Amino acid sequence: MAEGHSTPDGRASRRRILRLAGGGLALAALAAGAAGCREEPTGEGDGPGGAAGSGGSAPSKKAPAEDGQAPEPLWTKSTSAQTYGDNDELVAVDGVVIASGAPLAALDAATGEKRWTLPDGAVPGAPLLLGGGVLYLADGAYDGTVTGYAPASGKETWRSRLGKEYRQPRPVAVDGGQVYVIAEILEADGSSHTNVIAALDSTTGRLAWKEQRDLGTEQNGVHAAVQGRHLVYTDFKKNLTVRDTATGEQVWTHRTDRTNYGPFALHQGLVIVPQGERLQAFALSDGSRKWSVRAEEFTTFREPAVVEDVLYVADSGRTLRAVEPATGETIWQSTDLTEASAHTPRQFVKVGGTLYGATDLDEKGGVHAFDAKTGALRWTFNDGSGDHHAWLAATDGKHVFALHGRKLHALPA
Repeated sequence: MAEGHSTPDGRASRRRILRLAGGGLALAALAAGAAGCREEPTGEGDGPGGAAGSGGSAPSKKAPAEDGQAPEPLWTKSTSAQTYGDNDELVAVDGVVIASGAPLAALDAATGEKRWTLPDGAVPGAPLLLGGGVLYLADGAYDGTVTGYAPASGKETWRSRLGKEYRQPRPVAVDGGQVYVIAEILEADGSSHTNVIAALDSTTGRLAWKEQRDLGTEQNGVHAAVQGRHLVYTDFKKNLTVRDTATGEQVWTHRTDRTNYGPFALHQGLVIVPQGERLQAFALSDGSRKWSVRAEEFTTFREPAVVEDVLYVADSGRTLRAVEPATGETIWQSTDLTEASAHTPRQFVKVGGTLYGATDLDEKGGVHAFDAKTGALRWTFNDGSGDHHAWLAATDGKHVFALHGRKLHALPA
């Protein structure tokens, strides 16, 4: 089955499209509109400040502010970040926080001091993938190598190459035993018209399997995730595809109604994908549709995320939902962002009883903090820079890291 270009939905982030295309300058994002929303389960700069606060670049011992005020950053640092707004371009692990860029730099999570750098850095637009305590990168030298590093030290611990007949392999997903990559197949004249998806053993680097994708599919624009024996990915061609992680064989593929420009969610045998005004869940085993949630007309769902067994998703009407991922039933629904005229989040992390959401647009956006039990908006952190780049968030359980353009802020969790 076909894995054909579609015209981007008018509500899609132009920055996201550029990122998924593998490079280019980010454009100023368009404001999201549409008001009101209801759901129907169908059975189908330096010196950052908060919403009303300020902070500096030096480490601080101040506790989070109260009464709706965002906390001051513990520290703020300029970085070499080259991000395109996707969730896997900022990671926090082993006492460091790393933002995609060249040179690639790891900063101490507690102080913001530089711990190590890689001169070639990460390929712009390629993900930073963590698995088994290893950070996997497409090599910045563009020589067809996939490399693994120890996040705490930056030392190389693993290296693999598909072979001379392939070029520019990009890691797209990782699990406990394999790294999954997509690479172009080279023709005799040096051109490429097809690509493969392959699995590399994360211990030896040897090729476990490779499968050629259909003619017309592209290397860029792929989002992927793994759950058990299922490798799941979407692309620009409106394909939702599941492969067996042991053999590479295609289990099933669907043509979706809309192009998926961002991450989807996995939960206990389900893949959950936003499709315009619908959020749909499919069984990983056979692709059957298990549930569907519907928003109001002209209101579109943003990227969903399952955090601690709860599905969080916002829509363009500024409604935030907590959903039971197995059934699609609503746990709570919050319209606090509508009342605050604030942009909706598209990436979520959680620490204790607080849910943090990072927005795709900046005006009255940033990092929102919500009560995880009710969805009540507690505060919004914004650095006041006006930078048009998307906000990204990550956490190590002690801090919430907020990346905006080339400024990285550490907030107390």
